[in-house]
Amino acid sequence: MPSATAPYAPHYVHAPPTEEPLDYADLTVIDLNETATPEGRAALAAKARDAMTNVGFFYVVNHGYTPDQVVRVSDIADVAFARVGEDEKAQYAGTMKVTGSYQGYKLRQYWHIANGVHDQLEHYNVNRDVEKRQHPLALRPFLPEIAAFARHNHENVLFPILRLLALGLELPEETLVNMHQFDDIGESYVRFMKYYPRSEDEEAQTNNVWLKGHTDFGSITILWSQPVSALQILTREGTWKWIRHIDNALVINAGDALEFLSGGYYRATIHRVVQPPPDQRQYTRLGAFYFALPADAVVLAPLSASPVLQEAGIQRRVPDDQAPTVEQWRRARTSAYGQSELRKGGEEGVEEEEIGGVVVKHYN
Repeated sequence: MPSATAPYAPHYVHAPPTEEPLDYADLTVIDLNETATPEGRAALAAKARDAMTNVGFFYVVNHGYTPDQVVRVSDIADVAFARVGEDEKAQYAGTMKVTGSYQGYKLRQYWHIANGVHDQLEHYNVNRDVEKRQHPLALRPFLPEIAAFARHNHENVLFPILRLLALGLELPEETLVNMHQFDDIGESYVRFMKYYPRSEDEEAQTNNVWLKGHTDFGSITILWSQPVSALQILTREGTWKWIRHIDNALVINAGDALEFLSGGYYRATIHRVVQPPPDQRQYTRLGAFYFALPADAVVLAPLSASPVLQEAGIQRRVPDDQAPTVEQWRRARTSAYGQSELRKGGEEGVEEEEIGGVVVKHYN
């Protein structure tokens, strides 16, 4: 991918990188080429462990896709938005609130942001099993490439990361991989996402927040870096820092499932999307993601056999006998997100909801 026989997709032109002096987070870079040897994995495991415990985000380079392949992914991603009409999008809309599944479109203005203002982003979600449901006509020729993209993310990016994180807990290398076998998982998926510029009034009503601060509910999120600066993470010091774009790099973050399994050792970091800097505000923001979850039947209780967790202390969000399964957690989080009534939290600017006995925070 791509090949001489690949179906035609119009080329999507990304914005130039911003020249604004933004306050960027200092993220670790993990080079997957260094996972080829046990010594390399041991060294990277220490780096990945420190990144996940202190920040919850890091970059990955040498992930196996060339720059031309990454361009092709963006071109295919935009087909879902630019080549599918509104009526057909509605026909393939997901039923998140009812089914707790993100398959299909999340249409614009589905999520409430603040003061009656709803989101201006849409995304299309494709299960790692691309045959699980029908897709819009324009996307069907690209399904083999999307399937290959899903498997590459899962086996060539996710698996090496999970091995490093297991080693960081002093557990057997395959501990987390065994929970994420490609043919066993239920809802790991490719997401194509496109943000559209908003009106000045919408920006004022939401304090320039496009997507509230939140954690992802899976184990690992893989973001294929794109140049429009809008993603921010909340540091331990309580400040928001921007994520810098690096050409042909991936941005990796932990989600709730990994925090559950690691007893709070690996952080599901709060992140949000805000209005881009002035020199990029006229552009749409197109992204490609892979959201990875363990198999549905996995119970999200801490891996208490880890010597690292035994020494550091395990932080349980619920008692082990009440820990949700992956399926229970993903369905509950998916159906509630952006649709439930939130209550004011104990911290300034924080709203809360309770899901399965677990308090989930949203930062606005």
